[in-house]
Amino acid sequence: MPLKIISIAPNNNQAIAVTPLVTRLFHEVGETISGVSTYKINVNEFLNDAGEVVENLPVLNLNNHYFHIYVNGVLQMDDSFAYTAGEQGIGSLIMSIPEETEIPAGTPVIMEIINFYPQM
Repeated sequence: MPLKIISIAPNNNQAIAVTPLVTRLFHEVGETISGVSTYKINVNEFLNDAGEVVENLPVLNLNNHYFHIYVNGVLQMDDSFAYTAGEQGIGSLIMSIPEETEIPAGTPVIMEIINFYPQM
């Protein structure tokens, strides 16, 4: 059987719109952190863009999301934190703090979550 070139004929009448939903959450470290392996920030310890206490962390849209963690304005490595979304009052961010690292009191921790919702 000879080789064939297979062509995909897309339907040009369909448009895909991708709507991002951006959530930014803010936390200020209360006491200096040093010599610990993890630091947990519960949902009610975050403030939203309006300065209000957060009641739940957004669920991540499967395969259509990303999120960033900034400590004192510096983007953190992906393997240094764990995000848990949840219902009202449930959810947290757990950060791995390397040995010999110190995070002073008052340091801002910012979490930026972007979920995408594609629609046809």
